[in-house]
Amino acid sequence: MKSNKSLWIIFITVLIDMLGVGILLPVFPMLILPDSSFKVIPDTWTISEGFIMAGWLLAAFPLAQFFCTPILGQLSDRFGRGKILALSIGGTALSYVLFAFGIYNKSLTLLFVSRIIDGVSGGNISVAQAVIGDISQPRDRAKNFGLIGVAFGVGFILGPFVGGKLSDPLLVSWFNVATPFWIAAILSIFNMLLVLRFLPETLKVKSSKLIDITRPFNNLQKAFLYVKIRDVVIAIFLFNAGFTFFTTFWGIVLADQYGFTQGRIGNYFAYIGIMIVLAQGLVVRRLSGRVQDYKVLHYSIIGVGVCLLMYYLVPKGNDIWLYYIPPFLALFSALTRAFSSALLTRVAPDAILGEVMGISSSATALAQAIPAVLAGYIATGHASLPVLVGAIVTIFGGVLFIRTFKSK
Repeated sequence: MKSNKSLWIIFITVLIDMLGVGILLPVFPMLILPDSSFKVIPDTWTISEGFIMAGWLLAAFPLAQFFCTPILGQLSDRFGRGKILALSIGGTALSYVLFAFGIYNKSLTLLFVSRIIDGVSGGNISVAQAVIGDISQPRDRAKNFGLIGVAFGVGFILGPFVGGKLSDPLLVSWFNVATPFWIAAILSIFNMLLVLRFLPETLKVKSSKLIDITRPFNNLQKAFLYVKIRDVVIAIFLFNAGFTFFTTFWGIVLADQYGFTQGRIGNYFAYIGIMIVLAQGLVVRRLSGRVQDYKVLHYSIIGVGVCLLMYYLVPKGNDIWLYYIPPFLALFSALTRAFSSALLTRVAPDAILGEVMGISSSATALAQAIPAVLAGYIATGHASLPVLVGAIVTIFGGVLFIRTFKSK
């Protein structure tokens, strides 16, 4: 009963966290495109300068995450999951407030500070994953991580939809692109109180080790000490890197190349979220415990890369093709996220599970930061070029995993 309670609180935590991420997707293009009434970049900037700034702004969050999430992981191993989870959620709430003020004041500095604070406190997902690892039996791990995948999907349904609607002044006159962030801040405060009040402590043995502030860099080295962990982390890194090349500029591509408004962008990402939920509920949970995790990854990672390549090949003016790809992208990405997390917790020693999840989070943060920066520069050639690069990186990651990971 206690494990079910913990599972559902973590579900709500990830859902609200992803809601905040999803809200940004339809809003972000409106902050930099020249013809947007909500743009925050100076009028003297070129579109290329706006793309480069966008890349750095999107990279600020994962860069801060890279340095701080491993430390939060250590703190959760020492002081308990609930306290650290609540602390990180509180930081996220503050970041949303600052982002809203940054939009109001057209302050790029405040927008960057907001994203950095969110990254510094952004250990939500890694601590949530550690809770899942604490309470899950081996045969239930993929299923439970699949439930987290459902939270991702629902967040991607509600987040972009809410972001698109709450930022549209045509719907309500006083709505603007800052409105969704006030709502996200309120939800995060509610989430923090929920964790403090109702989440049972799942950590059975607390660590007595001193906090190592060099852990982010040590993580990169430690990832290579355990062969199986190394192979999985590298695959997760390349998958997330490729997917980040896609997500960083896909909203901008929809607005710039296909003429989508923020409302339509929100509807489109909500559609992708619906496909993710269906994939998690109808496929991932049915496969859990029946198919070996590494065998699923042999197909799913490359499948994501092929879907990204198809996105790049959709010609301008053929919007209908954009709606044929999400069911397949959702299926392959849902399988990859659930079964890579399950595989990582299976091959990791129980005594350092929190540490290993921190290693994974470091790799993921770096995989989101580096492509985000590079995508800004790549997009100066053409806004959709990062999507092509993402497809290539993801397919390479899938092929490398097939060749390197050994089941025994």
